[in-house]
Amino acid sequence: MTYLAPRQGLFAIILLVSFCLQTLLLVISTDQQLSKSRALKGEQMVAQLIDEARLSLENKDRVSLSVIANRYTSEQDVTRILIKDSNDDILVPVGNAPMQQGDTIRQIATKGDAVIGSVALTLKDISKGEIIAMQWPFVIGMLLLHLLLWLIYGYLARPTKEQINAISRDISELHREQFRQLDQRGAERDYDRSSYEDDRRAADVEATQSTVDNTTTADASAAVRTLNIHGAVNSYIRGQQGATSADADTRTNSEHDLDISADINADISAGMKDDVDATSKADSAHHTEDRPSETSHDQSIGKAARGSARLSATRTFDSVRVQIVFHDEFNMLERLAPAQRLPYLALCTQLLNQATTELLKQPLLLGVSMINEPSFDDKGASVLLKADNSHAKVALAGVMLGKLYLMLNKIIHDKHIELSRFALPAKAGVSDDAQSEAMTHLLHGIGKKEQMLILLPNAGLKQISHHVQVQSVMRPTTVYERECAIFDGGNDAMIQRLADVRNAVLMVDNQEAS
Repeated sequence: MTYLAPRQGLFAIILLVSFCLQTLLLVISTDQQLSKSRALKGEQMVAQLIDEARLSLENKDRVSLSVIANRYTSEQDVTRILIKDSNDDILVPVGNAPMQQGDTIRQIATKGDAVIGSVALTLKDISKGEIIAMQWPFVIGMLLLHLLLWLIYGYLARPTKEQINAISRDISELHREQFRQLDQRGAERDYDRSSYEDDRRAADVEATQSTVDNTTTADASAAVRTLNIHGAVNSYIRGQQGATSADADTRTNSEHDLDISADINADISAGMKDDVDATSKADSAHHTEDRPSETSHDQSIGKAARGSARLSATRTFDSVRVQIVFHDEFNMLERLAPAQRLPYLALCTQLLNQATTELLKQPLLLGVSMINEPSFDDKGASVLLKADNSHAKVALAGVMLGKLYLMLNKIIHDKHIELSRFALPAKAGVSDDAQSEAMTHLLHGIGKKEQMLILLPNAGLKQISHHVQVQSVMRPTTVYERECAIFDGGNDAMIQRLADVRNAVLMVDNQEAS
């Protein structure tokens, strides 16, 4: 594999800057040389002109002065010659200096000690483009030279196989050293953790052993004290009763010692039982604490399942909600005075109600009815359409109603703007009633002016597939945006039907206005 030279693009930028600087220096130096040569040439021409025109200037012969001046203006560098008399009155102006400005050389014409006039000669400025055009072999040669340098650098500065292998070894060694350091740090952390666990385990064992030893020592000392007391009592009884009762006393003492040993064993068993009961209670409490978290986890899983069921593409629906909101980027509706806002909202409500009434008269939408009576407020309006039977195309009715109102609002908005009145563009959203809240968020989040969003299950999309075209949301960020579709147009029959309904609504408005 052939590798490029390192930082070849940076080297190309350096060469380009070098070429531009050389071209700039060339233009500056050439301009200075030409300026000096033109200044010397202008002074010579002015002196020669004064010598030739001295007699005509003294007699103020304008014709002769014009002939002489025209002969000098035929020079390429001369743009204007101005000859004045001793009173500074213009005798002959020749040339087009107002259109081509340049350096002006002035000189006074004298005859002896008397001033007979003055001559002003204007030389044309040389443009930078003319200089580059004059020096084009040098410019092209420098460009080719810089291009050749870039090609040579790209060929000679390419890394060799030995350099590539050395770089690969260095990188591998660096990665190996980094991994070694990470493994060492991980081993140290594991060793510290295991040491801490061993120390804690040993401390727990020592504490448990000391507790058991203390308990055993206390029980043994109590038993010894009890045995000593009973032994003293038995000795006193034997001393009082004599040798005849010695056997009975010995038998009684033995039975009593057995009772004491039984009591000690019972105490130890009771203590162990208490420890076991305490451990079991702690375990039960731990399980009791874990049970609410498990319950909450099960509840969250149930909620997620219900949410996915609500967004399922195969969900059933029999009603569609059409939401109309204003595209108000600068919250102009809130700042509008009530005397202007309320009539505008009333006009929008009237348009929506009449559009719904006229649209549901279409034979294509037979069996679809309007449930609520919509009215506009600052947040917009919504229409709830319901299918009265299984054959009613409620999804198509919702899409047609949304598009119909957008067409009407476009006309009203343009007319109000033409009359310098307040109006706002609108956007619409069509969804089943279960997803109305999600559609509200979509309209405020990704909805654009004069756009209609559609969030319907597969059954609803199948209803509208033969009449409208939709497109997906570009770069969706949520599940709802991925499932949402954007109205992209309709067939000729549906658009013509909507145009007829729109005209019928506007005719109703005109009749009511008249």
